Amino acid sequence: MIERLKTLYQLQLIDDQLDQLEELRGDLPVNVKILEEKIDHLEKTISEKKKEQKESLEKVKTNEKEIERFKENQKKFKSQLFQVRNNKEYDALTKEIDHIDDTIKKLTMEEDSVEESSKKLSADIEELVPILDDLKEELKERQSELKQIIKANEKEELKLREERSKIESKVKKTDVSIYLRIRKAKRGKGVASIKRGACSGCSNVVPAQRQLEIRRNNKMFTCEYCGRILISAEIAEDVEKN
Repeated sequence: MIERLKTLYQLQLIDDQLDQLEELRGDLPVNVKILEEKIDHLEKTISEKKKEQKESLEKVKTNEKEIERFKENQKKFKSQLFQVRNNKEYDALTKEIDHIDDTIKKLTMEEDSVEESSKKLSADIEELVPILDDLKEELKERQSELKQIIKANEKEELKLREERSKIESKVKKTDVSIYLRIRKAKRGKGVASIKRGACSGCSNVVPAQRQLEIRRNNKMFTCEYCGRILISAEIAEDVEKN
């Protein structure tokens, strides 16, 4: 049991050092992620607007062709007015000409609306592109800063992670699982030692009887206040010295 408690505390000390290296990065990882999400969202927005604009321009071309076709038909029907033999034929032709007039007006109005929409989309894109460029530039700077920090501590972090891997391989899987669960819930501190009769994790006093039991190092105990794994001061000192 002593070795189990020692390796768990060793694991905690290694994780403390890795946490310190993470802290050196500050808010940079979070900021980089936020910027990446903003850029991704903006790129999708611009892409959608460009697609919509392309469809608008295609619609304008289609309408222009339709208008031209209807005008040709209208011209043909008007020329036929001079060849009608009765009122019935005349009424049918004028009705068709009027229908074509209405259709052309409708298509023209639709074309104007689509062109206006296309202009607005162009303005939106022109407004968003510089914002996207600024975000990309900011992301580049933040990534560069983060890369420098990571590189400065790369060797130390690699060494710590290799050491951590060796230590974790010596710890029982159930112990690792308990430790990681507590560590996650307690902001990185899964194992605490007794200092001046109190839990070093939450500073609550550990009853004298429980302190005696913990000093025997023959059983795993947790703090009744914060739930962290408690180890004796002797084990902590021994591990820290080595």
